[in-house]
Amino acid sequence: MELKILSIEEFTNFQQNHQLSNFYQTINYAMLMAENNYDYDLIGLVDEYQNVLAASLILIKPIGIKCFYGYAPRGFLIDYDNYDLVRIFTDKLKKYYYQKNVIFIKINPNLAIGKVIDNDYNFKYNEYSNVKSLLVNLGYKKLRDNLYFEAKLPRFNAIIDLNNINEFHKNTKNKIKKAMRKGLTFEIASKEDIDKINPLEDNNYYLKDFYTVFERNNAVDYFLVSVDYNTFLDNSEIAYNKELEKNNTLNEKLTHFYSEKLINTKMNSDKVLLAYKNDIMEATKGISDNKKIYLAAALVVKHQDTVTVIYSYFDKNYKRFAANYFLYYNLIKYYQNTYKYLDLNGVVGDFKNDNPYHGLNRFKLGFNPNIYEFIGEFDLIIEPKSYDILLKNGILAKEFNKENK
Repeated sequence: MELKILSIEEFTNFQQNHQLSNFYQTINYAMLMAENNYDYDLIGLVDEYQNVLAASLILIKPIGIKCFYGYAPRGFLIDYDNYDLVRIFTDKLKKYYYQKNVIFIKINPNLAIGKVIDNDYNFKYNEYSNVKSLLVNLGYKKLRDNLYFEAKLPRFNAIIDLNNINEFHKNTKNKIKKAMRKGLTFEIASKEDIDKINPLEDNNYYLKDFYTVFERNNAVDYFLVSVDYNTFLDNSEIAYNKELEKNNTLNEKLTHFYSEKLINTKMNSDKVLLAYKNDIMEATKGISDNKKIYLAAALVVKHQDTVTVIYSYFDKNYKRFAANYFLYYNLIKYYQNTYKYLDLNGVVGDFKNDNPYHGLNRFKLGFNPNIYEFIGEFDLIIEPKSYDILLKNGILAKEFNKENK
């Protein structure tokens, strides 16, 4: 067996048929990261007949003085159950990249080792959890299991099985109904539309790069959510008149019968009426202003049977519209007949109500996805002394720990 740089065709043919294939391990992602200050190798292990046995996109970036690190996003495309194959690939990687002053290679394999099995968020683990000890035995350093988003990629992902969609939580269903009543619309957009909703200008550059690279083989979609104020007005007037009829009935009952429960029901109805009245005023103003308002956006990458939400945003100034719920609901509807899985991307592994990302978890978990835990991060240390210097000087923490940025 020998290690060699693969052609784009060789690498693509191998990754497309590998069981661990993912969009991070594609030439598209390599080209995207080349626009963001990385070099890259498409490297593979081949047999005497030039059949590819294992491969990886490895991104290369300077770190420290006259040295580099490698990063294999979502790990190698390899059979991790084949100890000898992993050992040989590892040894040859170390020898090859030692000559290129690469100090270490970071990997976060595309291996889901556990799945939430109950409402208490207990995990059931599978045979892939044994890969941890295999990698450690081969010289990989297991990094701290991130509970939040400290690492390069999330350790916990929320994934919806589009062929078996679970019932949404009650609060999520109510939010979706609210968004529909407020006249929200869902549309597929283009790269030029990314600037129509602009939370972070720098981030928009990255999104445009992402779209440009992945659209070459129709592997990306961009969506926007806006308000149709005419529909908003019509729905608000219907809802107001319906609630007004209910309110008048309550008034009539109170003239004949008094109870605390009836009083509370009447007071709640008064609040609802006021909310609908405010909606009518807001919708009327929106029609008068004749300006289209975009409330939410999502960039989605498509790879084989899975679509992944790479980026999503909603304008918190319009939080009352529940545009984020409407957005994700429509993503599910849009893809459910053409793909098997919708990856909502990361959640945190702390499922308590007081965690700093409780709002994010509550939002995504409201769609009742399957929660998977991935194996986490490892560093294949190639030059131990230089690695220790980078570690002691805080250079590794500065480069990788998001809490320090």
